[in-house]
Amino acid sequence: MMKLPCPPHPAPADGSLPSARSRITRRQALGHLGAGTLLSLGLWPGALRGDNEVPAGSFRFVVLNDTHCVSKDCGSWLERVAARMRREAGEFTLHAGDLTDEAGKEYFGIVKEVFNGLPGAFYPTPGNHDHLGDRDRSTYEAAFPQRLNYTFNHRGWQFVALDTTEGQRYDSTRIQGPTLRWLDETLPELNRRRPTVILTHFPLGTGVTYRPLNADALLHRFLEFNLRAVFSGHYHGFTERVAAGAVLTTNRCCALKRGNHDGTREKGYFLCSAQDGKLLRSFVEVPA
Repeated sequence: MMKLPCPPHPAPADGSLPSARSRITRRQALGHLGAGTLLSLGLWPGALRGDNEVPAGSFRFVVLNDTHCVSKDCGSWLERVAARMRREAGEFTLHAGDLTDEAGKEYFGIVKEVFNGLPGAFYPTPGNHDHLGDRDRSTYEAAFPQRLNYTFNHRGWQFVALDTTEGQRYDSTRIQGPTLRWLDETLPELNRRRPTVILTHFPLGTGVTYRPLNADALLHRFLEFNLRAVFSGHYHGFTERVAAGAVLTTNRCCALKRGNHDGTREKGYFLCSAQDGKLLRSFVEVPA
C-alpha cells in the first residue's frame, strides 16, 4: 500500500500521544502535496470524497481539438468530420482550441458554420493559432463571444472551459493572470461535489509536451473538486494521466493540413459517455 508523506506532527510536551482531534487526516496530508505530485501518485483529493454527487441518467458528447482550418478544402474536410459526429447522438461538442491555423475571420466562419450545425451547443476554447498577434484575439472573440473563460452545466455535470494561451507562444508558456483571477472569483460559486470536466488548449497532464510552466497553479485550484476529466489539445497525440479516476488527456489532431506530433496518422475525435458520475471515452477515426 502506498504511504502518503505527512508534515511532522509535534508530540505533546508531557510525552503523551496526540489526541484524535489533533492527528492529521489523510485528506489533510493530501492537501500538503502539489497538484503535479498528486497526479504522479495517481491521487486527487476531491475525487476521493465519499459524498460526491452521482447524477442520474446518461448522455453523450464529443470532444475534438486542433482543426487548424486554413482553406476551403479544410472546410470540406470538417463537413465530413461533422457528418460522422451526427451519427454519435452527442448532446453537445467541445473544441480544445486551434480552431484555425492563422486566426482568419473567414476560417472562423467556416468552423462556426460547420459545428453550429450539429445537435446541441458548440463550446470552444482558444488556442495559440487563434490569435492574430500576441495581444490580439479579436477575430476569435468576434466569432465566439464570451467563450474565453466560462462554465456550463449539463444533466448534473459541470464544465469549465479555460483560456490557457499566452498569445501566439507555443512552448514554455504560462497561463495568464486573467484566467487565474477568473478562477479565483468563479470557483467558490461552483459545486465541488458535482462531477467536473475541464477544457483547455494547452495540456495539463504531468510530463506532457507543451505543458504550461505554471499548470500546477491552475490544477491546484481544483484539488477539492470532483474532477472527472481534463480535455486538452496543442500536443497532437494521445496522452493520458489518471488520478483517482480523474483522467487528463490530449488527442490526435483533427486537421486536414496538420500532422500528429507523435508520428501517428489517425485523425478524429473523442466520443464520451457520462453515466453514474463517470466518463467513458473512445477515439473515433475519420479517414483523411
